[in-house]
This record gives sequence, structure tokens and C-alpha cells, in this order.
Amino acid sequence: MNTQTVTVTGMTCGHCATSVREEVGGIPGVRTVDVDLSTGLVTIGSENQLDPSAISDAVAEAGYAVAG
Repeated sequence: MNTQTVTVTGMTCGHCATSVREEVGGIPGVRTVDVDLSTGLVTIGSENQLDPSAISDAVAEAGYAVAG
């Protein structure tokens, strides 16, 4: 399994984390999505390396942004 992490800005509650988890989880090949609300760190487990723009697009669809 491949693991990637990104920092997402703007998440403040459990609903925020759920939205990000659902959108990122919808990317083909994604198996796990762990969201740490306190740090904004999102850890994604997938079959293959994901395109960073696919991750950014999914996070944007949830209403947030990838930092940096």
C-alpha cells in the first residue's frame, strides 16, 4: 500500500473531517483516509501513488484547501 500525507486548512469540526474523508475516499484506488483535526494532517492509503492535483481537487470539492 502507498501512503501520502497532505495538510488541509480550514477544518474545524468532525463534519469538516467527514467531508474531506468522503471526497478524498472517492478517488479511485484510495483505501484509507485518516484525518487529524488538530493538525489538519490527512493521511491517504492507496493502491498506487496519487496525482497531487487529484487530492487537491477532492479537498476543494469538500470546501477546503491543501496547504503549501
